[in-house]
Amino acid sequence: MTRKPTKAASATRVSEKGIAPASREEVPASNRATRAAERRAAIVEAAMEEFIARGFAATRLDDIAKRAGVAKGTIYLHFKDKESMFEELVRIVIVPVVARLTTLPPPAGSVRDLIEAFAGNFLKEVIGTRRGDLVRLIVAEGPRFPSVADFYYREVVSRGIAAMRALIELGIARGEIQQKNLARYPQILVAPAMIAVIWQSLFARHAPLDAQEMLRVHLDLIFGERRTT
Repeated sequence: MTRKPTKAASATRVSEKGIAPASREEVPASNRATRAAERRAAIVEAAMEEFIARGFAATRLDDIAKRAGVAKGTIYLHFKDKESMFEELVRIVIVPVVARLTTLPPPAGSVRDLIEAFAGNFLKEVIGTRRGDLVRLIVAEGPRFPSVADFYYREVVSRGIAAMRALIELGIARGEIQQKNLARYPQILVAPAMIAVIWQSLFARHAPLDAQEMLRVHLDLIFGERRTT
């Protein structure tokens, strides 16, 4: 005949924050998964703040753990190293913006309208935000960390360039774009976005830049000025 655990025995189940679950088996798997996801999200958020504040090279896992409120060992339960943590940050913060471009349906209106709408949203979501800070970080430290730059190229740049090239080719086929060689250099189409990101951090306090207006002028050079009725 088995006996029920006494109150004294139950009271011995304590942790550093008070009463702990009696055993791992007694905690529903869904709760464990939820807590693990919350810790992972807290680590990624802390990593973003540290990377932006200190730069990739100077950021230490100890500082990330302290900011996230976890033990340093907890980080290794979720990430192999600092680079894998940065990659996760890029996937969460920047990749979805580019994904919206690569999944756009065929334009019902003009190619210019589609590019202008996407580029406008991109500028709103990047300029003056944490995304812009991460892009500037990659530009500044990418040469010192080729694997980070390679990852960013695969996940972000190559997708954006491929989508821009497809739109340029469509614009050429429709007669909207006269310069056919533009398809060889789709980087030209997205140049204002990169200029705006870099300008914002270096020179905005001296000469504020209207990124949206610069984009309009840039597209006028490619598509021709809009006709007013």
